[in-house]
Amino acid sequence: MLSTRQVEVPSEPGAPRGRAPRRSVLFFAFAFAVIADPVSSVAYAIEAALRALHGDLALLLPTMSLVIGLVVVVTANYWQLVRRFPKGGGAAAAAARAFGPRWTFLPIGALVVDFVLTIGISISAAASAVIALFPALAPFRVPLALLLLLVVAGLTWFGHGGRLLFAVMTVAFVVISVAVLVLGFTAPHAQGHAAAATAPGHSAMIAVVLAFPVAMALATGVEAPSTAIAQLGQLGDDERRGFGRGTLALLVVIVGGLTLALTTLAVRLHIGVPGTDSTQIADIANAAAGPGWLYSAFQLTSSLLLLAAASSSFQAGPGLLKALAGTSDRPGVLPPVLGRTNRHHTPYWSVVVYLAAAAVIIVAAAGQEQELVLFYAVAVFVSFLVGLLAMTRFARDEGSSVLAWVNALAALAVAFTLAVNLLRGWPVLSLVGTLLIAAGLYVRWTRAGRPSGIEDIEAQAEGAPAP
Repeated sequence: MLSTRQVEVPSEPGAPRGRAPRRSVLFFAFAFAVIADPVSSVAYAIEAALRALHGDLALLLPTMSLVIGLVVVVTANYWQLVRRFPKGGGAAAAAARAFGPRWTFLPIGALVVDFVLTIGISISAAASAVIALFPALAPFRVPLALLLLLVVAGLTWFGHGGRLLFAVMTVAFVVISVAVLVLGFTAPHAQGHAAAATAPGHSAMIAVVLAFPVAMALATGVEAPSTAIAQLGQLGDDERRGFGRGTLALLVVIVGGLTLALTTLAVRLHIGVPGTDSTQIADIANAAAGPGWLYSAFQLTSSLLLLAAASSSFQAGPGLLKALAGTSDRPGVLPPVLGRTNRHHTPYWSVVVYLAAAAVIIVAAAGQEQELVLFYAVAVFVSFLVGLLAMTRFARDEGSSVLAWVNALAALAVAFTLAVNLLRGWPVLSLVGTLLIAAGLYVRWTRAGRPSGIEDIEAQAEGAPAP
């Protein structure tokens, strides 16, 4: 996530002139850096849905519309979380307050797995974007992905410096995407040859219901604003709520708008499942703009955005392990070595842990992000489910029956999505990893004497001081 230490903003009443513009710059930097992950998911989520539909373009738009609908539902829950926990904490804080500190470890375990998968998928997708632009690199897919992984991990060594670039990369991708979309809808360069019709009926509905959970990778990163607001120490609670909710609203508008527009264009131009050395959004851009500078700019900005998303997890993941390792004043759950930092405050051994884990899954998937997407919307949905159940309990305890029913129905939708993905077989590994990490952390926490403050570990990982 973005380190807001790079943008100094006066917080006291009656601040000097220039306060409003600086606040605007801070919101821009915070919001667009935080949503880099979900925006980058557009690069592979649409294709994942189409593959699950076995290339049936006629069902792609209904499927992605259902995906966006569930993203809105999940976002609405985090809207409530931001209101209740303006100092950060996300699902971990909600679970602890609703069910007790031991439940904190389930969303924490989910986040650890999610960060590893985000790095692996983002790096693999970035390599695919580069290969689509330079097909001659196709035989070197895995080495290219590992090289990009090392570069991103290496840059992490220097801490949070330059994180404002994440926001710039996100904006650049959005701007170039809009240009591609405008050209594609008004004067496309070419059209594909995929079939855009299917036989209607009950089987089509079942296909959509079974396919949309795969594309729920689009929802990853939705939790980021609720934890990243912990970085905004120079702001009051009300302003943090405003930043968090503003970022969530921006996320829904940009991710939802880009996803539905690119999906509609894919159907309109008959862009089906891509070849081995390309991606669907690359084929969409090529058909819309032709193999010119705009196509090259689209591939470049998408690959940079994906690397930014990987870098964001390379910051947040090790930061979480560092917080779990404790400090000299507070006992930790993990070995102290994971909390050791360099002069840039980077927990380098924790970075090495994530580097090794991401390298393993990249090699195992042969650098193919579509192989990893199947595992993606599992761990993070465990966190979503816990957060929704916690908010349901809060609403019930406060006598808000309407809100309790809304949250309960949202929890059922998330549970269904999780169950369908688990029924695919191999994604069970993500759940197993989440449960093993959660159980291991709980055991270590118990052996350490159950140190207090564990419920605020996500906020501490983002830089907020321990309570």
